[in-house]
Order: sequence, then structure tokens, then C-alpha cells
Amino acid sequence: MPLQTFHLLGENVSTSKVIEIDTSQTIEALRYVIAAHFAIVAPGGIGFQFEDTFLTDVSEIAKVTGPVPVTIDGHAVRDPPCPNNLPVVGTFFEVYPDHLGNHQRLFEKYGPIIKTNNLGRVTYQTNDPDISAIVFAESDFFTKEINQSHPLSALKTPAAGIFLGDTDTAEWRVAHKFLPPALGPKAVRHYAPTMQRTVEDSFKVFDQLDEQAEAWNVYQYMLKLGSQAVGKLTLGLDFEHFTSLDAPVHEMVSSIAEVLSLNKKVTSKGNWYSALPFGDPKRLKSLRARIEEMVQESIQNASRGGVDDLPLQDAALKATNMVDYAIRATDNQGEKLPKSSLVWALVVATGAGFTTTSSLLSWLIYGLCAYDGMQARLLQELVDNGFDENTQITADFTDRLPFLDKYIKETQRRHNPSFQPGRTAKVDLILPGGYKLPKGSVVIPALHHIHNHQDLWDNPARFDPDRWDTDKVKNRHKAAYIPFAMGPRMCIGFNFALQEVKVFLPKLIYRYKFSREGDGAIEYDPMFQLIRPNNLYVRAERRVKWPPRTSS
Repeated sequence: MPLQTFHLLGENVSTSKVIEIDTSQTIEALRYVIAAHFAIVAPGGIGFQFEDTFLTDVSEIAKVTGPVPVTIDGHAVRDPPCPNNLPVVGTFFEVYPDHLGNHQRLFEKYGPIIKTNNLGRVTYQTNDPDISAIVFAESDFFTKEINQSHPLSALKTPAAGIFLGDTDTAEWRVAHKFLPPALGPKAVRHYAPTMQRTVEDSFKVFDQLDEQAEAWNVYQYMLKLGSQAVGKLTLGLDFEHFTSLDAPVHEMVSSIAEVLSLNKKVTSKGNWYSALPFGDPKRLKSLRARIEEMVQESIQNASRGGVDDLPLQDAALKATNMVDYAIRATDNQGEKLPKSSLVWALVVATGAGFTTTSSLLSWLIYGLCAYDGMQARLLQELVDNGFDENTQITADFTDRLPFLDKYIKETQRRHNPSFQPGRTAKVDLILPGGYKLPKGSVVIPALHHIHNHQDLWDNPARFDPDRWDTDKVKNRHKAAYIPFAMGPRMCIGFNFALQEVKVFLPKLIYRYKFSREGDGAIEYDPMFQLIRPNNLYVRAERRVKWPPRTSS
């Protein structure tokens, strides 16, 4: 078979490679050969150019006096664009303080992938669903490896396996075997009664706030509510957040919330800052140690009760909480989740559980007040399905509430709390569009900007739950809507989070009419790990009448 020389257009000709080609093969087959030699992630975009001619026949390519320039989607190979770097700070002030707005501005200016350098910490962001799908796949090209450029670097805990650990580790494989059964659809369903009791226990506080005609900060109370349920269901702890109007936030909750704030501050300011032995980096380390200590106490208390071991699936359906499950669950060889992984697996389940849920609940309540007709339609759907204050909410019941489901999806599209799930390049590679990345590069699919991308969504700024009934949305790109990321490392707690809000929201809407206090712009904290409305205040007034059932 003949030999031909190829080089990537845009690269020095000295980087050319001599490749044996089969003149009987198709152009598609040749693209795969070239992709393998140059680590081009998407072979379908490869083109062959000679002088001003694009070559589409393999025999023609073989006859050309090389080297043959290779293009990617019609482009030369190039570095992702980066805003102007200032000395020391890099692009920090191009991104902060409004990273949502500024990333959008940078995407509009530079295109689907951008490079930022925040005080020496380099990351790449993309709003392209094709690139995002590639990045999220555990493949020869990308994996979850939390290096110093990763947004979770200051929290990295190999023993945690799930969320805070690398994929290519024994710890992740163990955690990935043991934890998903406890968070699968069937397991989560039997947590519904505890979730319902939790929201009903909060009513005495919300009733008292109503009696005093007092507006309240939505996120602060949703933090209390979300963590109250998660505390019971992961650690078996009653945080006592609704014993009184002024009940303090439990130390576990405030510590985890502070950790998420400190991690954002530390990781956004470069590796040099995270290495400081004082200030925020020191506080972050001490808080992590205290959280680990509190979880160990919960495990010890649960162990004293004496429990029988159960196979994974049985333990998931019978355990009263995740501590109970983690202690009892055994695999088919009789092995248990190692103690080295147990503590941080529960820390992650607790922290990720209530921070994401509390932020999502806050945006759901925001939508009740900000978008005309939403509250009335949700209430009408409850009434039409026979809901009252004594209704026991189950997954079967919420399955009969299609508008609730669409409302939650549209909220997660328009106001998704999570925005920076990072993945790491395993090799030097070429992305669609010809963008080249060096090994170790961290790419962050920018969920907020994907979910609000005008090329993916009709009128994306419009809040429209009914768009979820349209063929365009039903047939959308697989990575156009990814509130919990995607691929093998997507959020394993998504069933838990959705079950929780589908229990909490109906109970709150049926009992209270929500209205916003004030009309100022909603602000978010750019130095917090999630997107949450910091200054949203509402009145929740007890309902005294409900609409009649819609006649069929």
C-alpha cells in the first residue's frame, strides 16, 4: 500500500506524519485512520486540502505530492481563543464578578470554546453540545480527573470516589458499585414519606411567618428545608431546623455550605492561592476535617443499633437512610463499602443532596412569583388530581402531574443551579472546529449557556414549560439539556433531587400563595459553587380557598 505524508493545517509542516493508506478504502475509512494518528476526536469533520482543491477520493490523495494538509470542519487547527491576559491576574477580571454574564459575552465574541486564565489557573469552557457530549464521555480522550485546574481541586478526596475522586481509581469503581443502588428510582421512592413529613413539619414556621406578615429569604429557608430531609435520609440526623422560627442552621449544614463557598474562592484564584497556609485555604482544610468528624459520629451511632447484612438491592429498599444502607450493603462476594470510602461517600451524598436541592427549590419558588400563570396552573393540576392536605405523595401520584414535571424541567433549563462540571483531557487532542487542547486540559461544559443557547432553544429567555411538548424539544440534541451532566460520571443523586422537589413543591403550593417582596434584580453569589438567588424574598400566605376542579 502506498505511503502518504499528512500534516494538520495550521501546524508546522515538521509535524507531518507518514501514513500507509489503502487506495481501495472509502474516504470515511481514511478519516478514521488519520484521526487515530493525530488524536482527532471527531473523524467525520476531517477534510483533505491540496493547494486550492478539496480532495474527496482516496486514490487522488495517494497521488498528491505531500504533505497533504488536514482540516477539521473546514478550519485549520488552532488554539481556543482567550481574552487578553493581564499580568498576574490573567483573565480574572474578564470573568468575575459576573461569571454568568461574562462567559456569555465571551462565547458571543469568541465562539463555542474559550480559554480563561484566572490568576494562573487555566480552564476551557464550552457552550457547544457536540463538544460537551464528547467531554462527558469516559473515553480515550476525556475522563474525570481532578487536577489543579479542575473546579473541585481544593475538595479532591480520592477516598470519596463519587464526585470528588478520579474515575480511573479503585475507589471510584468501589463507590460506583455500592452507591447507585441506594439512589436509584426504586430506592428513592421509599424515601417519599420521610420527605413529606419533613415539609409538613416546616409548616408551623411558615405559618408563623405568615401570621406576622413577614417576608423571608427563600434560599435560607430552602437550605433549611432541603438539608433537613437530606440529614434524615443520608445520616439519620434530625437537624431541628423547624423547631422554632429562629432555629439555627445545624453545624453540619453551615460547614458544608461554607466549604462550597471557600472552594470557589480558592479555586478561582490560582494554584498559588490554594497553597497558602493561612486564610481561606487553611479554613477550608479545617472545615473538611470537622465535617469528616461529624459524619464518623453518625456512622458510629448507626452501627450501635446492630443490623443484618443485605445484598445491595435489598439493602437499598429496606434501609432507613444511607448510613444504614452503607453499613449493611454487601456485594455478591460478601464485600462491603470500605471504611476508607464510607465517610466521604456520605459527606458527598449529604452535601451534594441539600445544596443542589435547596438552590433548585429556590428557583422553583422564584418562578411561581416571576412568571405569570405558573402558580395557578400548578395548583389547578393538584386540585384536578384530587390533592388535599391529607394526600400522601408517592411517585405514582407525581407521575400524574405532567405540568409539574414540565415546570421543573423548564426551571432547570432557565435557572440551572449547577454550571461547572469539569472533565480532563487524557491526551493532546483536536476537538471539532479544529480546537487543539494539551493533555491535562480541563474543559467545563457551561450548562447555563447550553440551556439558554439561541441555536438550541426557541426564544431561550422565555420561560415556557409547554415547550417540552413540542417535537423540537423532544428531538433535541442529547447534550442540549443536561442539568445533572451526562455520561458515566453524571450526578448519581438526580433521582433523589427530583423526588424531593416533587414532594416539597406540591405541598407548599397547595398550602401557600407565594408573592415576591420587592422588585429589584435577583443577584447570585459568584463565589459560591452553585447558582442560587441570594436576595429573593417572598410572602407565603395561607390559602383559604382553592379553585374548583376543571370539568372533564
